[in-house]
Amino acid sequence: MSDPSTLLFDHLNKLGIETTTHEHEPLFTVEDSQKLRGDLPGLHSKNLFVKDKKGELWLVVAEEETEIRMNHLHKRLGCARLSFGKPELLIETLGIKPGSVTPFALINDQARKVKLVLDAKLANGDVLNFHPLRNDRTTTISSSDLLKFVSALGYEPLVIDFDTEPHENTDK
Repeated sequence: MSDPSTLLFDHLNKLGIETTTHEHEPLFTVEDSQKLRGDLPGLHSKNLFVKDKKGELWLVVAEEETEIRMNHLHKRLGCARLSFGKPELLIETLGIKPGSVTPFALINDQARKVKLVLDAKLANGDVLNFHPLRNDRTTTISSSDLLKFVSALGYEPLVIDFDTEPHENTDK
């Protein structure tokens, strides 16, 4: 089987985007990553592949320590209630298995079905780290280059500052 990240790296090179990739044992959770990463500089993420009740697909990419309240996220996105996308749907849509979900997987969304939500901390960050379509590597990219990458794919991310999420019941 060929390396699933080859297409990604070829595309990044065509865009003039420089990255650095580190190999490691497969990681499946934020906790796994935190234990193994050592002093790898930059921000790290949690990536949620979700589906709303109307069938819309979303990739929510947040800084790893950001609290995402799933039962309220739909209000911030302006969509129907959300649930996690099934592994089969993830494979069908983004061509990757659970544990490898990152914005890089949008390269496989040929039908452009997925809407991208990006945490403001990442959009405005300096250096970011994501799995390059496989969870036994981590690729470092600048925030501006990540935005260049997703824009070149035809995505306009919805940038949300999850730290300023409005509180409910603030009406008087």
